[in-house]
Amino acid sequence: MKYRKGIFIVTYSRTKEEIKYLILKRKLHWVGWEFPKGGLEKNESMSKAIKREIKEETGKLSFNIKKFHVSGKYKYNRGLKDREDIDGQTYSLYSAEIKPSLIKIDKKEHSDYKWLSFEQALRKLTWPNQRKCLRITNTFLNKN
Repeated sequence: MKYRKGIFIVTYSRTKEEIKYLILKRKLHWVGWEFPKGGLEKNESMSKAIKREIKEETGKLSFNIKKFHVSGKYKYNRGLKDREDIDGQTYSLYSAEIKPSLIKIDKKEHSDYKWLSFEQALRKLTWPNQRKCLRITNTFLNKN
C-alpha cells in the first residue's frame, strides 16, 4: 500500500477569555467537518507545508506552530481521481495559531468554516482521529 505523507493542523485563536478552534466543512473527496490538513509536496519541509496549507485553506498567516509527537494513518474509503496510485495518507499532528478574523476558504476544497469552542468542535468534527488530535492540542494549550 502506498500512503501520501501529510499533516493535521489544529488551528486556533486565543483571546483573554477563551480558545476558539477553526474547523472547515469539506466538500472535495468527502463531505464533513475537519481542521486544516494536507499533503506534503515534493521536497517540502513540514514547516513550509504547514504555513502553505494554512494560507491556502484560510487565507491567513500562522504563528506559534507546535509539533506534537503524534502520528497515524488512514486508508481512503474509495479511489480518488487525483490520487489514483495512493491508498491513504499518513499524518503528523501540529497546531498553529491564527488571527481571529474573517477566513477566506479555498472554495475548491471547502464550503464553510466555523470558529468553535473545544466542546463544540469536538462534537462537529467528522473523524475520530481528528477528535483525538483536538483533545491532545486542547490539553496542551490549556496548560500554557
